[in-house]
Amino acid sequence: MTEARYKNAVSELEGIAQGIYKQMDHGQIPNMKIPVRTKSNIKFSRKNHVWTLGKSMGTRSAKKLDGAYMLLRTLHMMEFIEEMIKSKKSSTLREMYYISEGWEQAKFSTQNESNKLAEDLEATTGCMREDFKLRPEEDGARVIGNITIEEVNRKGEKKKINCRDDIGDSGYGIPYNVEKDKLKFKEVSTDFAIAIETGGMFDRLVENGFDERANCLLVHLKGQPARSTRRFIKRINEEYDLPVVVFTDGDPWSFRIYASIAYGAIKTAYISEYLATPTTEFVGITASDILNYDLPTDKLNEQDMSALKAELTDPRFKNQFWKSEIELMLDIKKKAEQQALAKYGLDFATDTYLPDKLVEMGLM
Repeated sequence: MTEARYKNAVSELEGIAQGIYKQMDHGQIPNMKIPVRTKSNIKFSRKNHVWTLGKSMGTRSAKKLDGAYMLLRTLHMMEFIEEMIKSKKSSTLREMYYISEGWEQAKFSTQNESNKLAEDLEATTGCMREDFKLRPEEDGARVIGNITIEEVNRKGEKKKINCRDDIGDSGYGIPYNVEKDKLKFKEVSTDFAIAIETGGMFDRLVENGFDERANCLLVHLKGQPARSTRRFIKRINEEYDLPVVVFTDGDPWSFRIYASIAYGAIKTAYISEYLATPTTEFVGITASDILNYDLPTDKLNEQDMSALKAELTDPRFKNQFWKSEIELMLDIKKKAEQQALAKYGLDFATDTYLPDKLVEMGLM
């Protein structure tokens, strides 16, 4: 299965290269078509219930010098990926950036530039960066709960790990590759999963034993979640029909964390079907919570206000719940952190706030 994915990735990349060389052989200015990855080019997939890229395409052409350099970088990157696959090696995205130092005039100016090119190749070929043997610098989330995982270790051996009984307080660390050839769910004995934005709140729920009390899986998102975290959540939701809820701070950036899990992120909309979990629900913190619980707050700054206004036109926030909450936050001009719930004591989040909301959702 894995070898077939790598073979397909090489075939797709070689097809792009052959197309460029064919244009040059015919005396044409070489170019390649790339899907446009902007908010204006995402649409709702009724089949998969996630936001995906539309049909708009951009052209990367050697007609101008900058475009010629980008095509040259693209060819260098494709060659390097093919070499890694054939030699059974891998590299981080950071290493990919430094590798380009040997490409002379084609080297990248910033790592963001190399990251975007890797994403362009994913969107163009339909392959994943894991198929290209590229991995991120960041690791996945921490997980605690009564599920048993079988993971293939570095020696190729299969090891079973219970994410409640076989780990310490920090939890089980999700690896960057969570596909079935590397990780399998052997037993899932929880009723739902709760994805938590901040480490402080994750640790509070762990210390208070919320995973056992609510019979749930706790997932620390570490801010904007890594792809492996979103893929892990999607797999356990699909394979075991496990409900997922997201618990974040109450600000526009945290709302986008929820949206990336439920509907996919704009810049990775081309793989939303692979990463997004559309049945995900949001448990807070909301603007209504700020008022109802009289939570300690901070004032919204200009960037917060602009982000909220942008979300009013974001198709991922088009339903009435989000429209009302975003407009209310703009009206009160306040935001709040998860830890603001500690105003009522260290047990308030696990004894009152979350149980009240989860009971209403039918999960407790």
